[in-house]
Amino acid sequence: MAASASKQLTYNWEGKDKKGKVVKGEMRANGESFVKATLRRQGINVTKVKKQSGFAKKGKITDKDITLFTRQLATMMKSGVPLLQAFDIVGKGHNNPAVAKLLGDIKADVETGSSLSGAFRKYPLYFDNLYCNLVGAGEQAGILDTLLDRLASYKEKILAIKSKVKSALIYPTSIVVVAFIITAVIMIFVVPAFKELFSSFGADLPAPTLIVMGISDFFVSYWWAIFSAIGGGIWFFMYTWKRSEKMQHTMDRLILKLPIFGDVFRKSTLARFASTLSTMFAAGVPLVEALDSVAGASGNKVYHDATKKVQSEIATGTGLTVAMQNTEVFPNMMLQMTAIGEESGALDSMLNKVADFYQGEVDDAVDGLSSLMEPVIMVVLGVLIGGLVVALYLPIFKLGQVVGG
Repeated sequence: MAASASKQLTYNWEGKDKKGKVVKGEMRANGESFVKATLRRQGINVTKVKKQSGFAKKGKITDKDITLFTRQLATMMKSGVPLLQAFDIVGKGHNNPAVAKLLGDIKADVETGSSLSGAFRKYPLYFDNLYCNLVGAGEQAGILDTLLDRLASYKEKILAIKSKVKSALIYPTSIVVVAFIITAVIMIFVVPAFKELFSSFGADLPAPTLIVMGISDFFVSYWWAIFSAIGGGIWFFMYTWKRSEKMQHTMDRLILKLPIFGDVFRKSTLARFASTLSTMFAAGVPLVEALDSVAGASGNKVYHDATKKVQSEIATGTGLTVAMQNTEVFPNMMLQMTAIGEESGALDSMLNKVADFYQGEVDDAVDGLSSLMEPVIMVVLGVLIGGLVVALYLPIFKLGQVVGG
């Protein structure tokens, strides 16, 4: 069954119903003949069947789309709506055609006998192991609606953390990019015009002006090399970061040591760790197995490796708190809360409180960063742009003094 389902393709079809009305739709099947036969049994006279290549309707599926879908599915199932009908309602009501198609494909897999977790596993780009494991646990225990609700809450929490971290980075990054572009425009177009003006003075130029003009000459001569080197460097850095495990570990370690920003990244990683482990443990997933998903969801190679170390120690009989303490990357507060949770048998509840605490810390840190970064950026821009303007106008001020004298 799984083998035949995996070979199914999506076909667009068009035809006329019993009343002669033109109808259109999509169907997953093993071939055109199957599509035509199925539609004929439904009383549709097929006029056209065409195989769909990839997503016929373009659209990007984001984490936000998957989170919204999870919440909608959880709400409908808690309200007693049957699973397949819930997929229909969510798919037809979604604005993103790519999401509607994805949900249609998953629904078709479930209709052909696949479990819901099995259908999700066919799309690892959108549904990771944690997601599939929780859905599978819900199916086996007969509490799918409860676990979908917990999964939706988890994804909403993680999405909020990621959004906060991104907002902390976007503002300073965009300012740096704009400052570089403005500086490049001044160096390539404005400074040469002043250079022509100064050449008619016939006097010695101040040192700051000479330095700016020298930098401008370099920009004018090698602007193509500068932009190519920056673009190529960024591309190479991102390419290597994604594919080199050693590079990921080095960069993630450096990120955690960054002044100001490092603390935000550390707290967001701890929040993800605690939230993921709490969700998995509450779902009844064995601790050793749950730590696989926790490592993948940590978002930082240092904590990924630390979680793997915790997993291996727990497998040999060490307690969770002791194993976490041995890694030397988890703070005392988190270790104490975990120890209380282990002793009281309420580990999921304690970890959930830890996640909420660190999420609140991330929120406060990002709000503080926004207030701090604005004056710092204004000072940097003022010194940079103001310095250029002063360097260009110094010869004019000097000439005015000579004429006035």
